[in-house]
Amino acid sequence: MEYFLGIDYPTLWFLVVGLLFSGYAILEGFDYGAGAWHLFFRKDLSRRISINAIGPLWDANQVFLVIGGGALFAGFPVMYATMLSSMYVPFMLFLVLLVLRSSAIKFRSAEKMLWWRKTWDIIYSVSNILISFLLGVVLGNVIEGFEIGENLSFQGDVFLHFLSPYAVMVGITTVALFMTQGAIFLLLKTEGRLHARLTFLLKRGMIFFIVSFSVMSLYTLIFVEGVTENFKAQPISFVLPVLALLAIANVPRLVSKKKYMNALVFSSLTMAFLLMLVAFQLYPVLLPSNIDPKYSVTIYNAASSQKSLGIMLTIVCIGSPLLAGYFLFLYRTFNGKVELDDTSY
Repeated sequence: MEYFLGIDYPTLWFLVVGLLFSGYAILEGFDYGAGAWHLFFRKDLSRRISINAIGPLWDANQVFLVIGGGALFAGFPVMYATMLSSMYVPFMLFLVLLVLRSSAIKFRSAEKMLWWRKTWDIIYSVSNILISFLLGVVLGNVIEGFEIGENLSFQGDVFLHFLSPYAVMVGITTVALFMTQGAIFLLLKTEGRLHARLTFLLKRGMIFFIVSFSVMSLYTLIFVEGVTENFKAQPISFVLPVLALLAIANVPRLVSKKKYMNALVFSSLTMAFLLMLVAFQLYPVLLPSNIDPKYSVTIYNAASSQKSLGIMLTIVCIGSPLLAGYFLFLYRTFNGKVELDDTSY
């Protein structure tokens, strides 16, 4: 086993993959959340402003999904294969919805007919909600575990097994959190009546999140096997959900003071703390087995060779500053309120 700064390569790659998917959740979270509110805006102008708020950013944010998927395949190919085998249906639905969402953004304003725009409005909003829901469902299944048997192969039913009550609850909570994130981002980018409307919607979104998160947390502690034992074994894990609740509780205060960027930072911290909690609960397991813990997919039995991980970690050290610089330039360039012109969606 090779080490860097006292940490073995599989653990380092676990952190890299976790950071990439956390970045995807935080950045695309406000994209999906903004789209989920789309049908709550009554006027065509408000809907155009909402779409153009994410217009320069949404496709760039998906870079984290591409890189994260590539990093998962390169670093943990066994986990990649097992997870796709067990979650084939939600991942295919996810890809179809991504295509529909992208098409809606591009095609909505291509024609001026009312029916045309309304159709794409519905497709756009529903696809954002369902994408958010499916991401939560996948996360819920990872926490709950899979029917993994010998040779790390999935032995369950391919169809609909992923829609367990717990996975559905995590999916709903994810939608609520993304909608909260999206409303805060749109408050940064809008003004006037739409801005006032979003202030109202944000309050409803936060209530939605707090209720769904509370129900999900209670269910997790009572019914999800191993969670309570992990909390007892790692008392520090209790700090993370408390920090998440404190972070989200600080959002209304910041919004009331019109400190929308700070509010966005704290809602992002909520996501980060919750994802860190999942990582703490799972490590070193990637996919728990419900059949027998010895069949679980871990960072050690699913990892690529030590040499491959070492080479890829070198590439990460080179590429990370470039990626950070690109996103810093992008967000600084498109900072400020949305202004519609002839090039807008």
